[in-house]
Amino acid sequence: MAASMLRLVRSGRRWALAWIDGGSRERSGTQTGPTSNWARGQSSVAQLSLHTAQKPRKGEHKWAAVVGLEIHVQISSNSKLFSGAQVCFAAPPNSLVSFFDASLPGTLPVLNRRCVEAAVMTGLALNCHINKKSLFDRKHYFYSDLPAGYQITQQRLPIAANGHLTYSVYMGKKRSQMTTKTVRIKQIQLEQDSGKSLHDDLRSQTLIDLNRAGVGLLEVVLEPDLCCGEEAAIAVRELQMILQALGTSQANMAEGQLRVDANVSVHHPGEPLGVRTEVKNLNSLRFLAKAIDYEIQRQITELENGGEILNETRSFDYKLGCTVSMRDKEGKQDYRFMPEPNLPPLVLYDATSLPADADSQQVVNIDQLRDMLPELPSATRERLVQQYGILPEHSFTLLNEVGLLEFFQSVIKETRAEPKRVINWVLNTLLYYLKQQNLAVSESPVTPAALAELLDLLDSKAISSSAAKQVFEELWKGEGKTAAQIVTEQQLELMQDREALEQLCQAAIDGHPQVVTISKGNKVFQCSRNEGQPDICPQFLLHPISPYFCVST
Repeated sequence: MAASMLRLVRSGRRWALAWIDGGSRERSGTQTGPTSNWARGQSSVAQLSLHTAQKPRKGEHKWAAVVGLEIHVQISSNSKLFSGAQVCFAAPPNSLVSFFDASLPGTLPVLNRRCVEAAVMTGLALNCHINKKSLFDRKHYFYSDLPAGYQITQQRLPIAANGHLTYSVYMGKKRSQMTTKTVRIKQIQLEQDSGKSLHDDLRSQTLIDLNRAGVGLLEVVLEPDLCCGEEAAIAVRELQMILQALGTSQANMAEGQLRVDANVSVHHPGEPLGVRTEVKNLNSLRFLAKAIDYEIQRQITELENGGEILNETRSFDYKLGCTVSMRDKEGKQDYRFMPEPNLPPLVLYDATSLPADADSQQVVNIDQLRDMLPELPSATRERLVQQYGILPEHSFTLLNEVGLLEFFQSVIKETRAEPKRVINWVLNTLLYYLKQQNLAVSESPVTPAALAELLDLLDSKAISSSAAKQVFEELWKGEGKTAAQIVTEQQLELMQDREALEQLCQAAIDGHPQVVTISKGNKVFQCSRNEGQPDICPQFLLHPISPYFCVST
């Protein structure tokens, strides 16, 4: 039976939802159980369970939450959107500022071709319609780190619109059913970033750094199709991987290259929808999920206690784990949008509209960029499942953990072991150790070559599975020893010589005469061994002082 979902209906400026069963925007995938380590770590957001507002007690009305996102992405470019100033993170304050960035009189914008191409490729990857003609606008507002008093953006006619982003989540109490969902993309627009204000409370002053002023941004506006924090985090993580695959952006949230604003409201399904609040500048997937879920519950609690939700901007205090009011939005701000007089319309071409005598360096060809699109995460996951025979949820983990796919593929190239054995060790052993010590894959003391050598020893039956785990523990210490050296030093090899095994067992018997006497009291146990194995039970070798001898069946 199809899972229940929320269908959104627009009514003026407000959003409305209604519960329906099933729907064209959601389809069920194969029922598979996730591996035990999928719930570990902050980056594996695709495996997080979904939670809507608290389940109502009997007699209470249900609450429906509505979440829409505005995502600001810093474009990977050597220079800024409208000037030749360099882009570099953590450069000395105000060291990368052109005359245009500082808004000196007489300076004019020059559009960065790289930023336009990145916007087009992102729109194509997100199934958007690319507008062959787009316009730039001035958005006026006063702030100390905005020297011009306005931001150049694309409010009227953006470069791309009407797309969608597909992502997968686990549904149900046991998270055993993978479900594919879709969130609509309203538009993608080019715009310039503002500077950075550094508030010095000790001296009661604010310092301005304009290094970031004018850096090229993509604003990706998602329709309010999401219903909780975990789902929002999963969608943003999928978008982050697409941007990284395209090379549009490094999308490093810790460096401010991907920032999210979340619009949240709650209401009873079928009733007029509620007032929304905006939670600004969320720079972590974990904080994004926590902020949205907290805001949903805060609004529900406020309304159930007879309070009122204000249309306001809030921030998330990660130390307290709650949202805090920043400013009131009840009085609508007039941004006085107007066409940017110093920039002509941005015109793009495709194979049918490209002039015969056009200079390829002076035009942007949509079809040429479409042919340059790399393999996207969804296609990569499908390829991994088909190529290596791994489970779909394993492919999600490989992509969600930064660097894990490259590690896995390096091991595959250097080992004779089956891919299923490799994926088991990578996900259940390597990833477990990394999470235990909060390390990135790139920081792993066990290299792909070392793990490949260990798996070759295990595959050739030179060592047992338990011995392999001991070897991995030694490799993790990072002492520079190879797997073969560790096996030799600790004498972990499996004994294949029948005569040597018999001598070992006889020595154990001779060394424990009391055990032998007790065993003659008919205390035996049954042991099922595979045909062709030595007559000495391996359980006896592991427990030589046991009062029970093996009787072959």
